Amino acid sequence: MASPPLRPPLTSPLIFLLFTTLFASTSSADTCTNQKLTDGSNSNKLYSNCMDLPHLTTFLHWTHNATNFSLSVAFVGSPPHPSGWISWAINPTGLGMAGAQALVAYKDGNNGAVTVKTLDIKSYSEMVPGKLSFEVWGLKGEESGGAIMIFANMKVPEKVTTLNQVWQVGPSVTAGRFDKHDFAPENLNSKGMLNLIGDHNVSGGAVDSRTKKKNIHGVLNSVSWGVLFPLGAVIARYMRTYPSADPAWFYLHAGCQVSAYAIGVAGWATGLKLGSESAGVVYSVHRNIGITLFCLATIQMFALFIRPKKDHKYRYFWNIYHHSFGYTIIILGIINIFRGFDILNPERKWKSTYIVVIASLGAVALLLEVITWIIVVKRKSSTKPYDGYNGQSRQQPLNM
Repeated sequence: MASPPLRPPLTSPLIFLLFTTLFASTSSADTCTNQKLTDGSNSNKLYSNCMDLPHLTTFLHWTHNATNFSLSVAFVGSPPHPSGWISWAINPTGLGMAGAQALVAYKDGNNGAVTVKTLDIKSYSEMVPGKLSFEVWGLKGEESGGAIMIFANMKVPEKVTTLNQVWQVGPSVTAGRFDKHDFAPENLNSKGMLNLIGDHNVSGGAVDSRTKKKNIHGVLNSVSWGVLFPLGAVIARYMRTYPSADPAWFYLHAGCQVSAYAIGVAGWATGLKLGSESAGVVYSVHRNIGITLFCLATIQMFALFIRPKKDHKYRYFWNIYHHSFGYTIIILGIINIFRGFDILNPERKWKSTYIVVIASLGAVALLLEVITWIIVVKRKSSTKPYDGYNGQSRQQPLNM
């Protein structure tokens, strides 16, 4: 006898409730407070502090002893593959990978034991296994349920309350060498400040010089390609509908676009500088769109100098070239800005602010489009012709 069919109205809520329960239990487990780790001493004291690091689903437990200037840490992370590695480091010189003094752990494929090594990362291309710049003892590694734990004790400078920390996970280990990690935003942003006295603020407000350059690059390009270029197009398309705005609209349009180009070139140059300083870090799509934007905008600037008169026989072709290049720049610029947000991964408020700005500009353009067409229709129905530039020729208000 055939079994009765399942009834979606009953089973769907049950399945949803089951998944919700599983998700809630998993989420509650992924916190440092649920990880009862000890310091590894004879007394097996629990660590005084812990934090959920903001990237790569990693956790840090630590105890700072101010009397003997020591730091006991336990770092917990899951490599992307069973043969991968995890790393936690202190950087005495800056907030980033270069200069970091790292503890790296991986699971040995031969005997299944966890091996912990020390790594002096002198630069992005030079990583030296061996002693670190400070004393380290009690190194130990463990594995549980796919997660690897690094336990260590180290000497820290006197009267220091904060340290630069960097953490990372990698895919594999080949012949004792740690293969490159991914360069996704999660990986690139896995750094911050560690407050030894127990403040769980991982960022601490510190920003390294490279991140400052990225922020400058993002701001310049957002203002130029993402705001000024679209604003200039709105001015040209809708202000020139009104004869009283001629020729003011042209000077506003040209000034806006030239300013956007100058700021955009500065942002493009900072992007090239960042690329030259980041060997091995390549964002091909973002870079290629940026190069295309620079080329198109440079050609577009020549439109100002080769602009024929309104009654010239080549004015029609100039309009096609000018419009097609202009709208392509606007579309590519907005796309690349959002790709930049994904790469830089700033606080959500910055991306939200830009969305509000560009959406507001789009809403204004839509409203002006409706008003403009109403004016055009009324003028066409009127017997009085629409006067063009200085009344010398008849001109359609929507043609630039």
